[in-house]
Amino acid sequence: VNNVDRLKPQKRGFFQTIFCCWRSTRSKNNQNGTPIDGSITPPTIQGQPRYLLPKIRHSDMHRKCMVIDLDETLVHSSFKPIPNADFIVPVEIDGTVHQVYVLKRPHVDEFLKKMGELYECVLFTASLAKYADPVADLLDQWNVFRARLFRESCVYHMGNYVKDLNKLGRDLQKIVIVDNSPASYIFHPDNAVPVKSWFDDTSDTELLDLIPLFEKLSKVDSVYTVLCHSGSESQLHQQQQQSPSQLSQQQQQQQQQNQTSNSNDVLLT
Repeated sequence: VNNVDRLKPQKRGFFQTIFCCWRSTRSKNNQNGTPIDGSITPPTIQGQPRYLLPKIRHSDMHRKCMVIDLDETLVHSSFKPIPNADFIVPVEIDGTVHQVYVLKRPHVDEFLKKMGELYECVLFTASLAKYADPVADLLDQWNVFRARLFRESCVYHMGNYVKDLNKLGRDLQKIVIVDNSPASYIFHPDNAVPVKSWFDDTSDTELLDLIPLFEKLSKVDSVYTVLCHSGSESQLHQQQQQSPSQLSQQQQQQQQQNQTSNSNDVLLT
């Protein structure tokens, strides 16, 4: 993909170094939601570049920056064969090539195309580039992502890979992060629009339903004027609107997902 800034991964060993989303600790902590009472001050890390993103393009000068997660936000991936996978990506691990089966979330194409018209879009994933980069090549048909950031750009904090928005080099009032994992944005919860984790529900409309909100956010002076009043309160409202049967069904689906994860699946992040 042309005009995309890529950060190359450090060489790592064994399966679990590849995908964070399948780490057993993430299934327990992140997908169930990390309690967030406010932002946490990110730790100071010496020796890293001042900013992760390149100088903003002239065409994006008046746009806000949208940081978009990959796994369980835009796609679901597994080392286990998936019927009708949208992509099959070969990934080399310790000299052996493994096939990763990737499903696209419903309406992801429409979502990305629209966001590319409104925002400076950045892919930010805790996965390694050897997996996430080729998936993004196939997913991003319109070259929406101005940059791609991978695991080494995260801050490892209390067992989680956190995306520190301070390191992007953009005005925090003009950054929104779209992610299924609350731990990913624990430093900046007021910049976040949470999305439900997606695995294989073909009737899912989450990305489509969020487009009106992002159209509104693209026009305000500060994202905080909208998100600070809608984040945790709207999540609580959504939970209150769910019937006991819906909540029970979601819990059963999560349990099934955890039970079907095999030794290969713990690689996904």
